[in-house]
Amino acid sequence: MRTIVNVKTEINLKIAAQKVAEELGLSLSTVINAYLKQFVRDGELRVSIAPQMSRQLEKLLSHVEYDIQRGRNLYGKVRLKKDIDAYFNSL
Repeated sequence: MRTIVNVKTEINLKIAAQKVAEELGLSLSTVINAYLKQFVRDGELRVSIAPQMSRQLEKLLSHVEYDIQRGRNLYGKVRLKKDIDAYFNSL
């Protein structure tokens, strides 16, 4: 079930947000719903001018760094489709 939420904001902010959302192929409603879901999931409000990684991304990157330090799950540059197929077939 869906509901309507009315939010008051400055018109210039709304227009700018709609433009960015449109450039990403999204509606402003989708963007706002994504923020609300993140707020509920994380239980925190992040206000920052500096970009910050999510907890999920930090956790993923820590696994990647762990593997790099141990020389695991590394594969050189892939130039051809057959190399990609060979890599995934080897897993």
